[in-house]
Amino acid sequence: MLSGEGLLVILLIGIVAGWLAGKVVRGGGFGLIGDLVVGVVGAFVASWLFPKFGLHVGGGIGEQIVWAMLGAILLLLVVRLIRRV
Repeated sequence: MLSGEGLLVILLIGIVAGWLAGKVVRGGGFGLIGDLVVGVVGAFVASWLFPKFGLHVGGGIGEQIVWAMLGAILLLLVVRLIRRV
């Protein structure tokens, strides 16, 4: 279970990660607000999915942003694949 502080950190990191993921995955973005939402969801995906594969986020905020950005990029790519179908 996430604490209030943990949730806030994931939200803030997700916002930054969503913006970065929107820049990396060109053509897959949903505008500024959409990318921020995708980043927050991607941060939750990363915090849930990556530990299940034995990948753990380090203690630094930079590492958390990178993991959340990877989660957001993964989510953007999946959404792009679904939108094509």
